[in-house]
Amino acid sequence: MRQSNDIEDKGKESGSGAALLVPVERIERSILLIRGERVILDADLAELYGVETRRLNEQVRRNIERFPQDFMFQLSSEEFSNLKSHFATSRSGWGGRRKLPFAFTEHGAIMAASVLNTPRAVEMSVFVVRAFVWLRSMLATHKELAAKIAALERKLTTHDEQIIALIEAIKRLMAPPEPPKRKRIGFHAKEGQ
Repeated sequence: MRQSNDIEDKGKESGSGAALLVPVERIERSILLIRGERVILDADLAELYGVETRRLNEQVRRNIERFPQDFMFQLSSEEFSNLKSHFATSRSGWGGRRKLPFAFTEHGAIMAASVLNTPRAVEMSVFVVRAFVWLRSMLATHKELAAKIAALERKLTTHDEQIIALIEAIKRLMAPPEPPKRKRIGFHAKEGQ
C-alpha cells in the first residue's frame, strides 16, 4: 500500500523496472511566490514532467499563444538574481543558465503538460495541480485563523478595558471611607487673635 503523499511512476519513462516516488512535499517546495503569484519554475516543472528544461521551453515557445501572462511569465534579471541568492545555489554544468527562467502558474503547468504530451507529464500534472490546490486551501485556512485571532484580540482589548474599570471600582470600594467632617465641640479660638 502506498502512502497518500507519494506519487508513483512505474518506470514507464525511465526504462527501469523500479518505481520512482516523488513526494508531494517536493512539489510543494517547488512552488514559489513571485510577483504575488504562486508559480513553479521551468527547471522544476521539467524535472517533474521527466523532460529536459530545454525541451519544455522549446515546446512553450512553439505554442506561446497557449501561455498568456496569467499562465506563465519570464523572470527578470533582478528576480532571478534574488532567487539564486535566496537559495544560495547554482546549477551544475558549464556556466549555468543562459536564459532567464519561465515561471508557470497552476494553469500554465497544466498547459505545459498538454503541449509536452508525454504520459509522465500528463500524470504528474494532476499532482502539480493538487499541490497548488492544497497550498491555496492552507492559505485560506491561515486567513480564517488570522481573522479569528484578530477578532479575539479586539474582544480582549474591550474586555481589558472593562476589567480595568472593574478593578478601579473595586479599589474605590475597598478604600477606607474618609471620616466625615464633624463640628468640633467646645470653644473655638480664632487663630491670630
